[in-house]
Amino acid sequence: QVQLVESGGGLVEPGGSLRLSCAASGTAFSIYAMAWYRQAPGDERELVASISSGGSTNYADSVKGRFTIFRDNAKFTVYLQMNSLKPEDTAVYYCKANYIFRNYWGQGTQVTVSS
Repeated sequence: QVQLVESGGGLVEPGGSLRLSCAASGTAFSIYAMAWYRQAPGDERELVASISSGGSTNYADSVKGRFTIFRDNAKFTVYLQMNSLKPEDTAVYYCKANYIFRNYWGQGTQVTVSS
């Protein structure tokens, strides 16, 4: 079983930066595929960024060039570095792990971008 705990959300002004962390517990973290999703009120949950066990990444078009997903396997943690934040980035951000064809979700962390 995989347990995920997100942290790092908060209130930031437009143009600012935040780094989200997702700490994982379980077995074989290095082979988990990891991703960040977000969900704004009234909207469907959308994929923001993903990273494979081999380190390959992909991003939603809306965040390309601004967000970076990376992982530190020694710390069992996946990060989402968010720069040049916009009000439309406001959402609850969720960490997801995929292991043996099952998805595991964190509790979510709120990111609010506002003046």
